[in-house]
Amino acid sequence: MRVYLVNPSDVAFGIGVITPRWLFVLAAATPAKFGDPLIQDETLERFDANVIQKGDVVGIGIHTGNALRGYELGLQAREKGAWVVYGGIHASLFPEESFERGGAHAVVDGDGDGAWGDVLDDISQGKLEKMYKGGRIAAKQFIKARWDLLQPGRYMWASVQTLRGCPKHCSFCSVWRTDGQAPRMREADPVIEEIVQLRRMGYRFVALADDNFYPVTLTDIKLAERQNNLERVAELKALRAERFRLMDKLSQLPPDMVFFTQITMEAAEDPQFLAAMKKANIKGALVGVEAVTAEGLKAVYKDFNLAGDSLATRLQNFKQNGVHVLGSFIFGLPTDKPDTFAATADLAEKADITFAQFVMMTPFPGTVDFERWEKKLGDSAQKVDGIPVTRYWLIPASKRPKMFTPHPLMSSDEIRERTQGVWDRFYSTANIWKRSNCVKSLKSRVAFMFISKLYRQMYANTGISTDSARRESANKWARMLAKPCRKLFTAKPMPELMVPGHTVSQFTVLES
Repeated sequence: MRVYLVNPSDVAFGIGVITPRWLFVLAAATPAKFGDPLIQDETLERFDANVIQKGDVVGIGIHTGNALRGYELGLQAREKGAWVVYGGIHASLFPEESFERGGAHAVVDGDGDGAWGDVLDDISQGKLEKMYKGGRIAAKQFIKARWDLLQPGRYMWASVQTLRGCPKHCSFCSVWRTDGQAPRMREADPVIEEIVQLRRMGYRFVALADDNFYPVTLTDIKLAERQNNLERVAELKALRAERFRLMDKLSQLPPDMVFFTQITMEAAEDPQFLAAMKKANIKGALVGVEAVTAEGLKAVYKDFNLAGDSLATRLQNFKQNGVHVLGSFIFGLPTDKPDTFAATADLAEKADITFAQFVMMTPFPGTVDFERWEKKLGDSAQKVDGIPVTRYWLIPASKRPKMFTPHPLMSSDEIRERTQGVWDRFYSTANIWKRSNCVKSLKSRVAFMFISKLYRQMYANTGISTDSARRESANKWARMLAKPCRKLFTAKPMPELMVPGHTVSQFTVLES
């Protein structure tokens, strides 16, 4: 019985940007008696299901964007006589789909760290159940990934997770519902041990793949103090102290290491936290800006962000403290107007953010937006080949609508074209070269150009482009750029690197 772990994708670039961490966590959760699982990441290359044999186990992790491809693989695997098991956020939200459309024998709902071993044991004993409740495990139960199974030379960045969950409640995001609003934060030591292992292998760029790296704001603590909730104050301060402990340990790693994370904008008003990030070499952060107007922010339940000039100033705070921002903006909100697009591009330039992504409003399952949209349409939902648009992920990309929620002022085509225009403006050669002054040497500026162009091309297949020829051209360019770009992130392996604070003998025990 061979165990396969599959990350489905319709597009393969040959080189991956960031390691899909869940594959290597579930590899670690695979009991040793079943051997090393075979990891298949389709963002690298398409998985040939013909290698599957009767009695094998195929674990498929899906989110909404790759669910259709995941179901295709599941049906192929079941036809070969394999046991098919689904997990991931989409399988947790719509388990029935995995059975009806993906040939599932079982589905894991929630965290798979602990449940995966039970699934494999039950298969081997002939008593597989249909549903396994992974739930939300405690941070101390998080499993360190099997990075020893990582194929050399296939990814630009590695990834390590320090926490799950987010205390916010944005209407377009499902994280706070699926992973919870109470941050489950790992202790610093196991995180550092994983990072050291990755640096030994030559990875010096590492994504801290967290839902929100800044889980406790200064406002949270002040509110608890005003309420005289001493227990809550102590809890929040302990979480904050552990963040600083982690960042202090990160600062003790080789100085050539670079970290990137995801964070809310409130961190820009926390000078002590920003200083610790800078010392820890956390040089980049995805910041969900979403909208540049107060009305837009209110529409997505994100009015804790600022708007206008205050927003630009807050974003500039990150860069002034050595943290480069990848700003994320949403178009198609009901409050958007035709001039919102140019205003957003202006703000992105004024705020001097280093990278940006501009996405069209999409109601993702598990979110407040999706529930409102689905309820509003009901049985009147448009159908494509018999599939209602409220199940748009089941519609092939070539036939799928590009916008799902009618806008009061603009057509879907107008929103798409204006969104494309903002992408083209922000990632024009002239503007990229201007932003490349964030690095010093000519070689680094040229590298910045390559990376920016690669990022732009990889986003051409996210639904903005309606022209399949343009999308295929973008994928071709991305494949061409990916390989030389990966070399920009590589470093000489450091096999002798020790975990800060560990002696050689201690580390030997730890590794064994």
